[in-house]
Amino acid sequence: MGRVVNCPSTMKILFGYIILTVLVLICMEPNQVDAQVEPPYPPDYEVKALREIAAELGKKDWNFSENPCNNKSSWFTPPPPPNVPQAINNSTVTCNCSFPNGECHIDGIYLSGQDLDGILPRSLVKLPYIRTLELYLNYLKGSIPHEWAALKLETMSVAMNRLSGSIPGSLGNITTLKYLSLENNLFSGTIPPEFGKLVNLENLTLNANYLTGKFPSSLANLSNLKELRISSNNFTGKIPNIFQSWKQLEKLEIQASGFEGPIPSSLPLLHNLVELRISDLPGEGSKFPNLKNMKNIYRLMLRSCNISGPIPDYIWEYSRLQILDLSFNKLEGNISDFESLTKTQYMYLTNNLLTGLIPDWMSIRDSRYQIDLSYNNFSESTGSPFCRENLNLFKSFSGGKNLVLDNCLKNFPCSKDWYSVNINCAGGATTINGIDYEADEDLGGPAKYFPLRETWETSSTGLFWDTSVTSRDFIAQNVSILRTNNSELYTRARLSPLSLTYYFRCLANGSYRVTLHFAEIVIRDNRSYQSLGRRIFDVYVQEKLVLKDFNIKDEAKGVDKAVIREFKTIVRNKTLTIRFHWAGKGTTAIPRRGTYGPLISAISVDSDFKPPVLSGWNKNMKFVLGAGVSVLCLIFVILGILWWQGYFRRKPSREQVLRGLDLQAGFFTFKQMKAATNNFDAANKVGEGGFGAVYKGILLDGTIIAIKKLSSKSRQGDREFLNELATISGLQHPNVVRLYGCCVEGTQLLLVYEYMENNSLSHALFGPKESQLKLDWPTRQKICLGVAKGLALLHEESSLKIVHRDIKTTNVLLDSDLNAKISDFGLAKFDVEENSHISTRVAGTIGYMAPEYALWGYLTYKADVYSFGIVALEIVAGKNNTKYRPEEDYVCLQDWALVLQQKGKLMELVDPRLGTEFNEEEAIRMTRVALLCTNSSPALRPTMSEVVNMLEGRTLVPELIMDPSIFADESRFGALKDQLNQMRSRKDSEPTMVTGSSDSSTAWLGSSSNINQIQSKLDSSLY
Repeated sequence: MGRVVNCPSTMKILFGYIILTVLVLICMEPNQVDAQVEPPYPPDYEVKALREIAAELGKKDWNFSENPCNNKSSWFTPPPPPNVPQAINNSTVTCNCSFPNGECHIDGIYLSGQDLDGILPRSLVKLPYIRTLELYLNYLKGSIPHEWAALKLETMSVAMNRLSGSIPGSLGNITTLKYLSLENNLFSGTIPPEFGKLVNLENLTLNANYLTGKFPSSLANLSNLKELRISSNNFTGKIPNIFQSWKQLEKLEIQASGFEGPIPSSLPLLHNLVELRISDLPGEGSKFPNLKNMKNIYRLMLRSCNISGPIPDYIWEYSRLQILDLSFNKLEGNISDFESLTKTQYMYLTNNLLTGLIPDWMSIRDSRYQIDLSYNNFSESTGSPFCRENLNLFKSFSGGKNLVLDNCLKNFPCSKDWYSVNINCAGGATTINGIDYEADEDLGGPAKYFPLRETWETSSTGLFWDTSVTSRDFIAQNVSILRTNNSELYTRARLSPLSLTYYFRCLANGSYRVTLHFAEIVIRDNRSYQSLGRRIFDVYVQEKLVLKDFNIKDEAKGVDKAVIREFKTIVRNKTLTIRFHWAGKGTTAIPRRGTYGPLISAISVDSDFKPPVLSGWNKNMKFVLGAGVSVLCLIFVILGILWWQGYFRRKPSREQVLRGLDLQAGFFTFKQMKAATNNFDAANKVGEGGFGAVYKGILLDGTIIAIKKLSSKSRQGDREFLNELATISGLQHPNVVRLYGCCVEGTQLLLVYEYMENNSLSHALFGPKESQLKLDWPTRQKICLGVAKGLALLHEESSLKIVHRDIKTTNVLLDSDLNAKISDFGLAKFDVEENSHISTRVAGTIGYMAPEYALWGYLTYKADVYSFGIVALEIVAGKNNTKYRPEEDYVCLQDWALVLQQKGKLMELVDPRLGTEFNEEEAIRMTRVALLCTNSSPALRPTMSEVVNMLEGRTLVPELIMDPSIFADESRFGALKDQLNQMRSRKDSEPTMVTGSSDSSTAWLGSSSNINQIQSKLDSSLY
């Protein structure tokens, strides 16, 4: 029989094998796919180069048994800490595997925030395909290898290390570079001019180094540049005027770079800017740059740039602006009442000369918006709801520290005089060595004025840029163990990104010791990038710079260590100001972005004199004292009646009278004055004033002062004279000399002023040739405008309207920056506004006195306007009004100017010492303003505020040509004869003129020399 085969069963078995095979293949597929996608190793020479690079960098955890190009290997690192910027893909090494032959080559190294403490690897040149190198936030030292010039890098960041030496010019050969960051290192030398070859460069960051020299003009070739940051360096010269070449620039940062002003004229050509930061620009100032076409700007900083004039209206119309910082300039005028700035979250107009009313739209912004208007001259507007935490109005009003809504600002009245105040800044109340430190735990803010106690209050100004704003930005908290004494004072500290003011009030006037406690508790002191920060700031006491470029870590020789600085100062008007200011220097990115600015741990203020003390005070003594007071009151009533009837009445001494005055200036002791002047050594004598000699002195705290020692022959009433000067001492204006105080002891009567380094305008213009100053035209313009602004304050802006009566070049003093300051108010008259025309005994200086005042004693503010006109003429011509006679036909400089005006030749008046280096338009304008001010009719003279506007070119100067023949008027000639006879009759008696100043050109009006001078004019028919 044949074998029977069961076909269906066989088919089932075969089908089962097929299914099993398919399943096996399916299960194996993922592994095969994985094996196919794993990239190949880079070439052996690149792996060898990585080993060398790791050794040079100090990188010890690379696993060379794994493929560097496999992102699933240990070469792929977890995300960095929150303070460290995240590297691309978190890979320490990246590869490019898109080459045609399937090869992989290393194209990027990312080692950021790893505290590598090696050097920059020369072996990097052995990676020919590398395009990106990021080594920022490490502890690398050494210099940049010259070998890197052969690389084809596109991105290179070695920022935030401790690299040093000069930047090699060979980097200019890496023409493929698009991003180059060398920020926060120790590089010195100049920017290599070879950088001009980096034509593809889009981002160049050189912040926080020690670079010097001028900015290379070759960098104008960087036409693709989009971001440039060169802050905190030591460059020299002016800001480069090459912006016209950078049409693609979007971000520009030049803070505390070392460059000087003015702001370049080519800046407005950067139409694509979205962020502009220029700050701390010394030297020549300028008007506000024309930024009208920067429509897309969202961050604008022009801080401490010596910008004057008004804020242009178009600024208030920027729709995208988020941050506006125009603080610490000389901006004037009103703030426009626009409401377009809906997105401007942070606005800083701190420390300017702004006036007028505060717009309502500023006062109604909610807490999302921070506005700082502190240190300005606004007018109070009681109708606006100013009391908001996000609106800082500290010292923002022209009438004083703060006039607005005292109850809201908690402006406590002084219950008594205080002699000591101690504050634990940003910390709680504590007691150290028996001294109680008050708490100061307010969180602060970007624009905040917070009154806390009767005796002190605080103003915080500024924003930490480049970091998200948090509620803890303005308080530093120490997280390590403090081993310093009195650690409670240093656990926390108050921070500020710009300016922090502690304002003390209710202090008894006198000498004080200020103790400032510092400790660096943010920057670390280890072998880490966190130790590479440099906190640098300035400290002012009573607005005098006492610490410049102060670095806590350097001074204390480490972190978490206390350093204490003490200063002597004088408290006047019962107030003391301590201000901490960041001027743009140091680092801003270590240990994280936004780490910079002043830091203060504690403040102590203690008097150098003993306060009055009541001993044996207890509950029982209160009753005894009460009874005693009652008896004393009865005795005083009886004595008062007897005194009223003439019994016991004695004339009080000069010292008693003057001590009783409500002076707004401080009192000095005669011992202090002797010490300051080395017992009034003749070597310290700087001039002879009408009231006596003037000496240069130095107080114990280093303050340089001018001491006017009144002559015993002076017949000026003590009370009237000091009342006037005490009132003037309350004037705080950059163009009025400040009176510090006086000394009244026995027969001694001295006045203490701020010292003017450059003497008087008369000395600068007309003094001996060897001592004359070279006043260029911009300086003369500044001086003339300064005098006009000072007079505008006296006439129109001061609460007590003042006529100076003796404006002349000898009474215009010049400080170290050649800023003009009006001085010598001994002849001033007050509250003339209530008697708009008064008759008074004539006092002044021939050649400067208005005719209606000199001849008839008819006094208004216009008398000062006339005198100002003469001074302005002298500034233009560089010649003295009364001593200049180009020909016998001319009486004086003013007469010659009037003739030149009629002939249309005013340019002949300009000082020949200027050559051609002056602004012809400004010179003509100043001369025409001067002649307008010296019009013989007071009604036709402008007010001083109008003069300011004309000098600044805001308003046109009216055409008004006067006849020089006014000098030959018979009536004036006869009146002058009468005046001369009167002067002769009292030559040896009471003086009629005082021209005291800190120079030697002063005299009595009734002296023989002046009488003879006028007599010669009469004889020659010149007046």
